[in-house]
Amino acid sequence: MRRREFITLLGGAATWPGIAGAQQPGIPILGFLHAASAGGYAKEKAAVLSGLEETGFFEGRNLRIEYRWADGQYDRLRELAADLVERRVNIIVAMPTPSALAAKSVTTTIPIVFEGAVDPVRSGLVTSLNRPGANITGIINLAVSLISKRIELMHELVPNAKTIAVLVNPTINPVILESVRPEPAIAERTLGIKVKILQADTLSGIEAAFRKVADMGQAVLVAGVDPFINSKWKETAELSVRYRVPTSHEVRDFVAAGGLMSYAADLPEAYRLTGVYAGRVLKGEKPAELPVQQATKVTMVINLKAAKALRITVPISLLGRADEVIE
Repeated sequence: MRRREFITLLGGAATWPGIAGAQQPGIPILGFLHAASAGGYAKEKAAVLSGLEETGFFEGRNLRIEYRWADGQYDRLRELAADLVERRVNIIVAMPTPSALAAKSVTTTIPIVFEGAVDPVRSGLVTSLNRPGANITGIINLAVSLISKRIELMHELVPNAKTIAVLVNPTINPVILESVRPEPAIAERTLGIKVKILQADTLSGIEAAFRKVADMGQAVLVAGVDPFINSKWKETAELSVRYRVPTSHEVRDFVAAGGLMSYAADLPEAYRLTGVYAGRVLKGEKPAELPVQQATKVTMVINLKAAKALRITVPISLLGRADEVIE
């Protein structure tokens, strides 16, 4: 197993003595807003808590946390964010980008720390990476920019595939969707293989996508960048086995559950950094002057048992680049 790990910090930091926590005497309250479900993001939630602990904040001891999960229903995010504002939380940790946009739409005073995969300047979250401005800062990962690479890796793993299908969620914010859409087209031009976009925003929709890919023949699936799709890693692994569709996913747990491959930004690491930033803000630093960080750790996991079941021979060159191989 080999590790490729590095974190890039864009800019410096400054202190802010007047955090909104002055509104809350005693133990500060952190509002936790997520677009997916608690079950699908348990490790990531734990990573946020780990980051908070690094800065001296422990849930139930000197920090109270109000959790709000949208369970993939993105139209609920604004309502959930507004509820946190009404409860006068000291800070909102919002993940991923759809949650952050919802939080930003309901408050200009409560500090917000986000985690997301989309360019935060283009999505309108911040005015610049080095000096975000207003009441918001956060962490971005490489998920969107890695879609082309994931398509390339699937093409290398299954070179006889005539079509690579990319699964996206059409209900995410238009800015996010438009950030995702160009990546398959880039891969299609580069690799000379047909790339088809499939859409799903429900579990039944995900299964329908697998049926379509299976019916195509000599096709593989790349699960796109989306918190709802990510949270269904267990079901996606079961579907990939049932329909015998070689599949690449963002979440390592998908591979551990019997899926073929994952290649993505290390989400727990990005979430840990988010927790660290939240702790720094709770201690008094000003979000407007905390530069947006980019978490750049990337991991690739391959399941050899799944490859054998699909009658796929994994190239030695690919195995050598994997961070983890499950046998």
